[in-house]
Amino acid sequence: MMQYKILPGNLYPEGNRINLYYLHNLFKVIGESVSLQMKQQHKVSVPITSGMWGGTYMVALDDGQAKTNVVRLYSIVNLPQNSPLDRIENFECLMEIYQQTVCTTFKRYGLNLVDPRWGESIPYSNNERPTTALQMWDTAGKAKFVRAFFVWNEATWEESIIYDMIRNVKVLKELLNINTRPAKKESSELKFLLQDVLITYYTLHSALTPDFIEHAEPIIKELFEQFVKGMHSEEKIEEQYHKVYSSALVYGFEEALKIPYGKENLDVRKVEDWPVEKINYVPDELKEKLVPALQAPWKKFQTNLEKKYGTEVANR
Repeated sequence: MMQYKILPGNLYPEGNRINLYYLHNLFKVIGESVSLQMKQQHKVSVPITSGMWGGTYMVALDDGQAKTNVVRLYSIVNLPQNSPLDRIENFECLMEIYQQTVCTTFKRYGLNLVDPRWGESIPYSNNERPTTALQMWDTAGKAKFVRAFFVWNEATWEESIIYDMIRNVKVLKELLNINTRPAKKESSELKFLLQDVLITYYTLHSALTPDFIEHAEPIIKELFEQFVKGMHSEEKIEEQYHKVYSSALVYGFEEALKIPYGKENLDVRKVEDWPVEKINYVPDELKEKLVPALQAPWKKFQTNLEKKYGTEVANR
C-alpha cells in the first residue's frame, strides 16, 4: 500500500481552492486517529483505512490544488467485519469519535461542521452489511458538507475505490438507461451525474477495451473541457447529458467490471446479494490494471509538494 505524507501547507493554500492531496491525507489521518482513540478510550481494536472519495483529484494542478471550487468533501472509510464493531454500542462510540475528530480537524481550516447525521444506508451496497454514511454541514461557507461512507470490510484505499465503482456504475445505469427516455432532472443534479461519468471513466480507464476508449474519448474530452470551464449554462449541461446518454457510455464501464468479476462467479449487476466477505473485493486482474493508475496522481502531487516544501513531514 502506498504511504501518503502530510506535508507543510494549508488545506486552502490560494484563492480558496482546496488542495486535494492534503484533503486526502487529512481523511487518512482522521481514520488512524479514530482507531487510536477507540483503543485508548474503549479498549477496542479497530483497524481503519480511509481517504478521499470521488475523483476531483483528477482535476488538479501538479501540486494537488483543485482547478475548480470543491465544496462537497467526501471520504471513504473501510471498517473490519467480525470485530467489536458488530456490537451496536461500540459502533455508536465509533460514530461519536469520528464526528468529533472530523469537526476538530476541519475547524483548524475555517470550517464549522454542525448537525451530524449518520446511519443512512447507501443504495446498491451489500444487503446484509450496507455501506452507511455520516454527514455534517459547514456553516462557515467554505464547504457545503463533509460526508464519509463507511464500507464493511478491511481494504486498501485503492481497493475500496475500485469496488465502489460497481455501485457507482449501477447508479449511472439507472439514470442513463438507454431503454428509457432521458430523465428530467434539475441542472445541478445532471451536473453531478456528468461528474460521476468523468470519475468513472478515468478510474476505470486502464481496464476499458480499446474499442470503447476510441468511442468514448471524444465525448469524455469535450465533457472534461466543459467541466474545467465551469459549465454554468443549463443549455450546456443538457447538451452534455444527452451526448453521454445517447453514446451508452455506462455499458462500457459495466463491461470493464463485469468480465473480471464474472471470472470469479460474481455478478456486478447483483452486487447487493454478494456474500459479505466479498465486500471491497477486487480481482487481481483489475488490481494490476487500476491500482498503479490510482496511485499515480498522488505520487505526482507528493513529488511536487516535496520540491516546494522539502521532505519534512508536518505535524499540523
